[in-house]
Amino acid sequence: MKGALEGWRRNLAVLWLGTFIAGMGFSEVMPFLSLYVGQMGDFSKGELTIYSGITYAVTFFVVAVVSPLWGKLADRRSRKLMLLRSSLGMAIVIGLMGFVHNIWILILLCFLQGLCAGYIPNASALIATETPKESSGTAIGILTTGYVSGNLIGPILGGILAQVFSIRLTFIITGVLLLIVFVLSLTLVHENFKPATDAPVKHQGSLLSQFKNPTLIITLLVSTMIIQMGNNSITPIISLYVKELMHNVGPITVVAGIIAALPGISTLLSAPRLGQLGDSRGTDRILVFGFVFAILMYFPQGFVSSIWTLGLLRFMIGISDGALFPTVQTLLSKNTPQALTGTIFSWNQSFQAMGSMLGSLLGGLVSNWFNYNGVFIFTALSLLLNFIVVLIFIPSMRHPLARKNQKMRV
Repeated sequence: MKGALEGWRRNLAVLWLGTFIAGMGFSEVMPFLSLYVGQMGDFSKGELTIYSGITYAVTFFVVAVVSPLWGKLADRRSRKLMLLRSSLGMAIVIGLMGFVHNIWILILLCFLQGLCAGYIPNASALIATETPKESSGTAIGILTTGYVSGNLIGPILGGILAQVFSIRLTFIITGVLLLIVFVLSLTLVHENFKPATDAPVKHQGSLLSQFKNPTLIITLLVSTMIIQMGNNSITPIISLYVKELMHNVGPITVVAGIIAALPGISTLLSAPRLGQLGDSRGTDRILVFGFVFAILMYFPQGFVSSIWTLGLLRFMIGISDGALFPTVQTLLSKNTPQALTGTIFSWNQSFQAMGSMLGSLLGGLVSNWFNYNGVFIFTALSLLLNFIVVLIFIPSMRHPLARKNQKMRV
């Protein structure tokens, strides 16, 4: 038993570092992708906007389509194999981006980047299957801080690298970092893999029919999409909103960067603690808290007149993210047969990618129709609707205390 515990803790430590580097590597190049597109040719403003949109969207689109396929393969061939596929593939593709001079080759590489995605959900799936159930919430909460902190540091590091060296060299450095992730995963991650057989699938029919509560699974996946849609609807306009609040005076880019980083900081601080609370007091209660807290924090952001107030509210949003994302993953893992864990975590990534696409599109449309304020109100209303759906289709959420007592009896 002691050896098993040491095994899952070692996996958690290695995969935390792996997801940190993967999150950092991805986020340190994405903010500058539009600038890089501008180096691919002499484009007009309209052409640059279209090409930039395609390069961003194609990766998320491919991730949404292929993630379930990779997840199914993970359950049949092992999650560690998918970690190796993703880290090595991303290292090669992102490294090659530093050598291209044609927009269509860049778009092709972004397409291949989507095909190679999946390190973080497979790391989550491996941790979920290799960790004792009573500690899964804590472990997933800790793992969440890995890629959240990587995403937090990535843009800062990427900006420094791009300024000191160049955007091209930043892609190459990122490829090297991801190659390190591949080596760490290959040599230090251990998985007691039990492949899913085809026989049960043939008898049980569709994927959802293999779950005790398919409605709960669908509701959680849709929740992942809406939560991510809310986060991404803010991303395209946050710097413009900061500029408006500062009346176009002062270090706008620096302040915008800090405001954008604040949710990641609070998620980093809160996710492990909220994961522990979920294990001890009931995961349902943490999910209810996350929704209510997020709704209450998003609404006033559309009416602030001070940059300090916006910063405080953005910091609070990170706490709700620390409750929502890990808790949804924990509920998925606890309500999924072990043989399908990789499949369902990849479906979760697929829905998260769809949320990223929808958030970027809807955020731009809403801000065009109702100004920046409307984006925050739209996000709050979306989460409110999501919360109502959760309460309707997951009855235990209406009685989280009863759920806790039931868990303690089990």
